[in-house]
Amino acid sequence: MRIAVCPGSFDPVTLGHTDIINRAAKLFDEVIVLVTENSQKNASFTVDERMEMLKIVTEGLDNVVVASNNGLLANYLKDTGACAIVKGLRAVSDFEYEFQQALANKKLYPEAETVFLVTNSENMYLSSSIVKEIASYGGNIKGFVPDVILKKISNRLIKGL
Repeated sequence: MRIAVCPGSFDPVTLGHTDIINRAAKLFDEVIVLVTENSQKNASFTVDERMEMLKIVTEGLDNVVVASNNGLLANYLKDTGACAIVKGLRAVSDFEYEFQQALANKKLYPEAETVFLVTNSENMYLSSSIVKEIASYGGNIKGFVPDVILKKISNRLIKGL
């Protein structure tokens, strides 16, 4: 069985995330969407809330499971027997950081490859940070996040609600 891990903070889940997850699900037997802690970011949602949102948006994908991890990704890959890390790339600026991560993970766990999926053009600008920024000023985030979790995200992020 070919297992891939799609790691990220997913704070919050965007349409860009769901696009990468859906495409990865077509390439691998199983995709583990892995919610990770990022100590360099201020989380708006707890790990459990992010996992819940991911479970909602991946409900129809039988080969996708949602999990969390607060340790080294390489160790998680080894423990699950995963053969690949799937990462989405929006721009050249993403590539430099992700390339460094890929090299480090390859050194720590040589059995796994990193697979980069280039985002669809309509999601090139889209990030969780952009969603948070728009919402913080009361902007409409419909079209940036999946409709099934729009209300949950809006209620948390949009000031004055």
